[in-house]
Amino acid sequence: MNPSPLPITMKSEVICFEETPLQFANGQRASHPCDGLTLFGPFDSRGVDRPRQITYGVFGTPSGLAAFDAFSQRLRQPILSEGDHDPTLWPHFPGFEEAFQVTWDGIPACQEPIDSAALHAATTLGDAHERVYKTVGLYMEQLAAAKRRDDPFQCFICIVPDEVKQNCRIKSKVFGTAGRAPKSREIKMRRTMDELFANTADAFFQPEQYEFSLDFRRQLKARVMELGVPVQIVLESTLRLTERQSIKERGLTPLADRAWNLATALYYKAGFKPWKLATAREGVCYVGIAFKDADEKKSNACCAAQMFLDDGDGVVFVGEFGPWYSPVTKQYHLPQDDARRLLKGVLDTYDQMHGKPLREIFLHCRSSLDAEELAGYQAACPTGVKLVAVRVAEERFGMRLYRPGTRPVLRGTFWPVTDRRGFLWASGFKPRLRTYNGPDVPIPLVIDLQHGDADLETVARDIFALTKLNYNACKLGEDQPVTVKFSDAVGEILIANQGAKVKHPNFKYYI
Repeated sequence: MNPSPLPITMKSEVICFEETPLQFANGQRASHPCDGLTLFGPFDSRGVDRPRQITYGVFGTPSGLAAFDAFSQRLRQPILSEGDHDPTLWPHFPGFEEAFQVTWDGIPACQEPIDSAALHAATTLGDAHERVYKTVGLYMEQLAAAKRRDDPFQCFICIVPDEVKQNCRIKSKVFGTAGRAPKSREIKMRRTMDELFANTADAFFQPEQYEFSLDFRRQLKARVMELGVPVQIVLESTLRLTERQSIKERGLTPLADRAWNLATALYYKAGFKPWKLATAREGVCYVGIAFKDADEKKSNACCAAQMFLDDGDGVVFVGEFGPWYSPVTKQYHLPQDDARRLLKGVLDTYDQMHGKPLREIFLHCRSSLDAEELAGYQAACPTGVKLVAVRVAEERFGMRLYRPGTRPVLRGTFWPVTDRRGFLWASGFKPRLRTYNGPDVPIPLVIDLQHGDADLETVARDIFALTKLNYNACKLGEDQPVTVKFSDAVGEILIANQGAKVKHPNFKYYI
């Protein structure tokens, strides 16, 4: 994307937002989720005297199950950041039950092994589609068997060897494979043969494997939706109780940090709410618009919408396929009717799940919106509901800001260039942590008010607040709002897995 041109007349003032406060149990507030959970407990806590319980199942190879068992036992105890680990940067973990006020049983309701030899054989197949499909299938067999039990599972945990991550990604190269990847003409021939023998015992081709993503994580999340239980995928190496014993091992963050992240994700996927934004405005929702190409030529793409409410709940809705990409503008645009159906679909889904009246809808898009799209979105808005369309995108090749000294710009810095455009640094130096964890000069988000009337500073503060709604980790804040950060992942799960039988609207199935 070309750098966004700066307007000729610019404002000179720069604002620095303080960290958005989060709300925890009994209305208590803290800016860092680790602080709030440690001191007060989660937002939806029923109190330490009435703890909830999480019913979960664990699936992995024998070595993966053993690693999870050891890690799970540590989750029940306090984990201190000792030695070279500054607790300001890596907060102590007080223990699962102490932080989340739920009963964490170290023994899962279901624990089923995945055959190591069969998993290795699947991950080394030559055909990438067959490789990922069969690898996911080994987990799906055990997950489906567990679902048939009487246990009311709230989440499944899949422990995955690092070999799966290495061999089952979109551009994985597997050497020494069992067989080779078929050429495109061979795939077409197989499809033709399958159509000829579809109703006979001689059918040998599995066309459904070509209807799913080549990424193990995204395909598993798409296929497991039919079971109605969200899944947490954990690399086996992540569960090491030591950070690194040899130079060949993957480097890890401190054990306390990994415990915080996994515990938060499991609590959220079990259907609970760790925290919410203390500054959220009632009746206001934020909708992120995402696009995903169905092929490399970008001749066919699909759109999806993610809605986030004032209490942090997420709703996902998939739109329609079409030639939405413009090679001239290098952006995606929807016709008016498709834009209307997309926003109406996510609003109808919200109404079925929540039904609370809305006052304002903020659209967050990476691409600019044209007049036809805006007309479609406006037509989908209920009477009396205000619509504001905002372009939110990383300014990768343009604006940079520096401050005197050796420290980078502060996280939360906002430069309102005009009344309708500004730059927000959601990444940067964090005074609370006394560090900046980025690899280079912080990249700002460009914020353009494209449609509707709104105070630019309020819009920027809302976007900054939305960087703190990633329940897949327990961090001070991300470098992008949740409406934009997960758009690619959600799009890939929804769109690249066209063979998926069920698509759930709850956001917890996608992260």
